[in-house]
Amino acid sequence: MRRLKILRRWFAQKLGFARLMCLALLVVFAGIRLWDPPPVQELRLRTFDMFQLVDPRHKTVRPVTVVDIDDKSLAKFGQWPWPRTRIADLIQNLTSNGAVVIGFDVVFSEPDRLNPDLVASQMRYLDDATRTRLRELPSNDQILSEAIKRSRVVLGETGQSAITSEIDKELPFTGVATVGEAGAERFLFEFPGLLRNVPVIEKVAAGRGLFTIRTERDGLVRRVPMIMRAQGNIMPSLSLEILRVVTGTPTLLVRTDKTGIRAVRLKGLEIPTDENGQLWVHYARQDPSIYVSAADVIDNTVAPSKINGKLVLIGTSAVGLNDIKTTPVSRAMPGVEIHAQVLESVLTGAAISRPNYALGVELLAALLIGILVIIFTPNLGPVRLVLAGAMFAAILIGVSWFFYAQYRYLIDFTYPLLSTTAIYVTFIFSSFVREQRQRVQIRGMFAQYMSPVLVEQLAQSPEKLVLGGEEREMTIMFSDVRGFTTISESYKHDPQGLIALMNRFLTPLTDVIIDQKGYIDKYMGDAIMAFWNAPLDDKEHEVNACEAAIQMLEQIDAVNKEREEEAADGGHVYIPLNVGIGLNTGIGVVGNMGSDLKKNYSVLGDSVNLASRLEGQTKEYGFPIIVGSRTALAAKDKFAILELDFIMVKGKSEPEVIYAIAGREDVMHSGAFQRLRNITIEMLGCYRSRDWQGALDAIERGRRSEDADTLEKLFNLYEARIKDFQINPPPEDWTGAYALLTK
Repeated sequence: MRRLKILRRWFAQKLGFARLMCLALLVVFAGIRLWDPPPVQELRLRTFDMFQLVDPRHKTVRPVTVVDIDDKSLAKFGQWPWPRTRIADLIQNLTSNGAVVIGFDVVFSEPDRLNPDLVASQMRYLDDATRTRLRELPSNDQILSEAIKRSRVVLGETGQSAITSEIDKELPFTGVATVGEAGAERFLFEFPGLLRNVPVIEKVAAGRGLFTIRTERDGLVRRVPMIMRAQGNIMPSLSLEILRVVTGTPTLLVRTDKTGIRAVRLKGLEIPTDENGQLWVHYARQDPSIYVSAADVIDNTVAPSKINGKLVLIGTSAVGLNDIKTTPVSRAMPGVEIHAQVLESVLTGAAISRPNYALGVELLAALLIGILVIIFTPNLGPVRLVLAGAMFAAILIGVSWFFYAQYRYLIDFTYPLLSTTAIYVTFIFSSFVREQRQRVQIRGMFAQYMSPVLVEQLAQSPEKLVLGGEEREMTIMFSDVRGFTTISESYKHDPQGLIALMNRFLTPLTDVIIDQKGYIDKYMGDAIMAFWNAPLDDKEHEVNACEAAIQMLEQIDAVNKEREEEAADGGHVYIPLNVGIGLNTGIGVVGNMGSDLKKNYSVLGDSVNLASRLEGQTKEYGFPIIVGSRTALAAKDKFAILELDFIMVKGKSEPEVIYAIAGREDVMHSGAFQRLRNITIEMLGCYRSRDWQGALDAIERGRRSEDADTLEKLFNLYEARIKDFQINPPPEDWTGAYALLTK
């Protein structure tokens, strides 16, 4: 023990205590990098995202066309899934127009519900002769199978979290072989179950691959597995299988080493992957020109150049079919376009990769730069210290960018930069100890004249005393009690009772907002203004705001129930409280605002104004919660969201699509809500395409459906508009946007 103390004292004298701490930091940071916890991974991934945002893939050719099952197609041919005969027509038209291969980003896992034999069994009032004739007709699945035989079709399949059925061993699988030092199986992502297509079409397809896309921890799609295991079988991805069919490769080769998978080989192609067989997708900006509507293909009105010689992917961009992903270059990219991006990256030789020596380069860079900093930094003055730090940071960023821009390699500069920064911070800390002591003395002096709390705030964050703010994305809420003036009049002889009533419902509403990470901006009589994602960051601010809105309605219902019972017991009139809530997500300026005498932490901006306008429209559309498009997009997977309108509000120059929140996820998956949503989609599609009669017919069907009273105000609103447009048609350049007459 004594020798250890002597040795430590000797090192401290020769190197200095700060240098010893920095050497220890180098070792600690090397261990953290080898451990690679999630925060380190996310920082590295965000860096790679930045590279793609600054320099995305530039398209020179467009080998892929996406046949889009879009809102237009759904409006024309009805909700998905369509009859297999229509899919057969789609394949036939694509084949006749010269499609090289056709890949499906959908799965046909069940027999067509409109197969003649099923119709014959389900229809009650058919005579025996008709029933017999129907059963003699070929099935829709057989018709689709014949169309697939006459073309080159790659069917999509999907991995599942559980086994739902045994795999038919007679159905074909793509051959996969491993070349290298280790088997591929233990490195692959695995799905316990596999959902395949019905056998009659599975058997005749040219290929079959998984269209399953895995997201990172933060919800972004950066890598797409090229090869996976599903229910014990090694299978290619949809895009890899398309490439296999196009190149005529009989068996896929997976190249491995001791660390994992390195690449997947095809005839004439080698696709680099990470250790789990994932391809880093080199994204280009979203390209609307590669899309054609499925309706136009079926009607055979698409220009032949869009199809001839192309790899064709069939998928959907319709929001209602829930195939929208977030990528480094786009917040909302259809999943089918991600497959298209993979194909384009590979076919144009523009794929990016992270080489197996990347970790060694990063560790070596952190070690060399760290040692240089430890040796020279203590001898530098403040200015030279800053310049040296800037130089090292520029070198790290420049080298990383060079590898990306020149070779499309992903080398992480954040780890050596963090390691070096930690060393700098250690030296800076030791240099500023004296200044810290001086600050303590200053606190002692000022504490005699100011509140200790204010003095501490001034010492730690003096900028809080400056009027100003910052721009950030936020979700803003406005809520208001409908008809509160009428309720107030009933308390004109009891002002204390009115105050008690306001406190009674404002308290639980406030608690809900705060519990869901919101910030109460202000109370305006019976109204509340609140916002999310400030002053503290909230990555799920849209979802939290929507959940708060639903809970607020539940709290109001509970208060109303208590008041109704009290009114019955007391024999006085009961007037229910009804709340309207508007939510909108956008950029706002938030900070301390006011005067030198009084300040308030608040938010300003166009997004705030729109949230207020949406709250005012709840009574017009008949829904208590109305949200803007950005809020709806972020919350669409967790709440029952219904598109209402495309509006132009007073004070805004750009129109906005608005939505209603009808409930949580259980409501979203209910049959009643799905039917009502399909009716509104059809109505809106007809309305925006000036098919007034079609829209009125959809409204009439909606009124006859279950839970139609939920949409009665919406139906009445559109019915009145349509009748007005039938008399006074909108101008030729009408986009479907409706200018609101009131705020």
